[in-house]
Amino acid sequence: MSDTASFPVPQEWDVEPDPLAVPAARRLVVDIARCWRVPLSDDALRDVELCTSELLANAMEHRKARCKVTVRWTGIRLRVEVADTRLRLPNPDSAQDTVTGGRGLMLVAGLSHSWGWEPVGAGKVVWFETAADQLVTGDARLAVLVHAAQARADPLVQTA
Repeated sequence: MSDTASFPVPQEWDVEPDPLAVPAARRLVVDIARCWRVPLSDDALRDVELCTSELLANAMEHRKARCKVTVRWTGIRLRVEVADTRLRLPNPDSAQDTVTGGRGLMLVAGLSHSWGWEPVGAGKVVWFETAADQLVTGDARLAVLVHAAQARADPLVQTA
């Protein structure tokens, strides 16, 4: 028997540039996590679903091209990556001050353990990680959601 841990093979697939593809892709991320028996609560999985939606929506809105989703389990964190061919870097501080959008990265930053981006080839990968023991709950979760909602509704609200 080996002394090394065995983790599931990362799952990767393309998502077409169609807003109707986002719900299926985010549900697939959650289904993969459940299949792998990742120790995340239903609340944490809802946050994974929301963060996945935000990354996919950003990739599709700005690039209008196919993107690639990768899901990995490290044994400590669930990592979701969305790769696209757009060179512009994600910046939560440059969000458009509109009611209907522009604050998704604030949610990702607030609800995930960590997030970031990496240059890859002619584009980038934007990712977030959720750790089983780092779930944002209670007042902290409410504060993230309220802040994002207020920022969407009030163009004078600035992100920190």
